[in-house]
Amino acid sequence: MQRRHLIALAALAMSVATAQAQAPEWKKIRIGVEGAYPPFSEVGPDGKLKGFEIDLAMAYCAEMKAECVLVQQDFDGLIPALQAKKIDAIIASMSITDERKKAIAFSKPYYNTPARFAAKADAKLDISAAGLKGKKIGVQRATIHEKFAAETFKQSEIVRYATQDQVFLDLKSGRIDTTVADLVAIDQGFIKTPAGKGFAFVGPNFTDVKYFGTGSGVGMRKADEKALGKKFNDAIAAIQANGTFKKLNDKYFEYDLSIK
Repeated sequence: MQRRHLIALAALAMSVATAQAQAPEWKKIRIGVEGAYPPFSEVGPDGKLKGFEIDLAMAYCAEMKAECVLVQQDFDGLIPALQAKKIDAIIASMSITDERKKAIAFSKPYYNTPARFAAKADAKLDISAAGLKGKKIGVQRATIHEKFAAETFKQSEIVRYATQDQVFLDLKSGRIDTTVADLVAIDQGFIKTPAGKGFAFVGPNFTDVKYFGTGSGVGMRKADEKALGKKFNDAIAAIQANGTFKKLNDKYFEYDLSIK
């Protein structure tokens, strides 16, 4: 009986040691990014990824003393890539919503901005369900803006695109009447560019938590939330406290994106 007890204890010790050996220390992290969402994430003329969230991801990795590999992926493929273990984390302006939390875990939010509509400056659109009846609203697939538009403007035609840049191209050409997206992405990714001349914001800010969540966070697998989530949460807090977030914020934006 005693021998069996010792064997059982030895087996338990071996299983614990094996689990500890197999648990990732997160010295190397594959981060999924979009690369088509300026000024947060885009590919420069030299073919390299750049933008606010690219710099932020590198700052987090430096704080965590981890080697990070950026993996470019279409936005609607980021969660599937995470679940398939092709990446370990997502840093791509992914809003923390109850629906997404059913599938993945998130860090604490690191920035938050409202949604806005944009259209030709002289369009005089009424941003309401009745006002946009029959109008074409362009949205990026798999985003909070797609869900918001589809559920709120049911008498409009919702036109879906792989990237927000494609939405802007069709808005410019007149193939759609308006778009709803993140305020900063519209402002700096379109309105303030030569392509956005003659376009403007229309309607109010939209911040309903039901659709837009509580801010953008780092996405990760639920199984990794305890260890990897703590690392990112600590890094987010440190970057905010030591002034790095403000430095990067001021490099790209005229307004404060930080979570108060």
